[in-house]
Amino acid sequence: MIPRYSPKDMSAIWTDEAKFQRWLQLEIAAVEARMEAGIVPAEALETIKKKAAFKVEEILEIEKETKHDVIAFLTNVAGYVGPDSRYVHEGLTSSDVVDTCLAMQMRDAGAILVRDMERLIEVMAKRAVEFKYTVEMGRTHGIHAEPTTFGLKLLLWHEEMKRNLERMKRAVAAVSVGKISGAVGTYQHLPPTIEAAVCRKLGLEPSSISTQILQRDRHAEFATAMAIAASSIEKFSVELRHLQRTEVREAEEFFSKGQKGSSAMPHKRNPITFERLTGLARVVRSNSVAAMENVALWHERDISHSSVERIIMPDSTIALCYMLRTFSDSLETLLVYPERMEENFNTSYGLTTSQTLLLALTAKGLTREEAYRLVQRNAMESWSTKTHLRELVLRDEELLRHISADEVRELFSIENILKKLKSSVDVIFSRNGLG
Repeated sequence: MIPRYSPKDMSAIWTDEAKFQRWLQLEIAAVEARMEAGIVPAEALETIKKKAAFKVEEILEIEKETKHDVIAFLTNVAGYVGPDSRYVHEGLTSSDVVDTCLAMQMRDAGAILVRDMERLIEVMAKRAVEFKYTVEMGRTHGIHAEPTTFGLKLLLWHEEMKRNLERMKRAVAAVSVGKISGAVGTYQHLPPTIEAAVCRKLGLEPSSISTQILQRDRHAEFATAMAIAASSIEKFSVELRHLQRTEVREAEEFFSKGQKGSSAMPHKRNPITFERLTGLARVVRSNSVAAMENVALWHERDISHSSVERIIMPDSTIALCYMLRTFSDSLETLLVYPERMEENFNTSYGLTTSQTLLLALTAKGLTREEAYRLVQRNAMESWSTKTHLRELVLRDEELLRHISADEVRELFSIENILKKLKSSVDVIFSRNGLG
């Protein structure tokens, strides 16, 4: 069983405290790497490790004057370290710290999203197997088409979430990259070996090439992976919202004791959770567009991306984390009504067997056009008169010149239709790794 995590796990990544802690971790790692290379005295490193500290409120106060967050941070840390603070940030530029820290935050946030996706996939698998043979009418354009099962619907979502999981893993790998290459990425003041050592200490890969910043196609990939996952949850939620409509009512989100659906109408049980998830998907998707806008920056760096990322990365990761956990919980407790699915299945007068009849006629030697004309003529009458298609076909002398009444009854046999459906369901579940 995939463990559940508190939403605080995600939001805590994006606090000022967590950001400055990562900055300090990086600065100490850089001093340590330079000590190991014989550049910094060992005793200075020990002093820095022992004394280095910061206070968020002090940094924010200093920043009011400096108008520069990294300088405010370094000034605050220096006040705790003393003279050996001259070795802190030596040879680095601000983006070495900010970009590498952001990579750590995205990596850590991505790890939580991966765990949450794994839990949702597990829930989907369980419920797909539960409703493997629960017959439901398949709909195209919102109109009854041919029979399917609710289990197949859930299996479809299960496979989509597995693709989202793989996309997220690739995106996390793409952003788990740091840089300590200086003002334009040319290692003017620190060699590439220091960058490699620092990244190793932080659990990142060093970028093979950078400017003053890491290139934002990486961040856009991460934001887009989140947007696609959010869009999938929206897709699932929209489907369940439809299934909860009064006229359909094949599934319904759990309505807890004491819950109220409307201030005016006491009878209301609304799909509010799935509506909320639909709305949040719009936010995450919009943020991915902003991330793509950040790809095109001036020359070796400008900071137009910075203000955007301070909003979209926390917002998207926290929103998607909430969406994944909420949808998992809602799917786990989803109320499903097989009896209502059967009722709805029987409301279309056998019309969903029209293709089966069409193919049976072409197998008898009719052209597709002629067979289509015969079947559609009866289908349209079935719609208008609310008469079962089988009964109309059995009265159609022109059609019965090509197929026997017994063959027609066989084609419309619910037992035969469901037997064939069950066989197909078994194959589809098997090839997707579920029993």
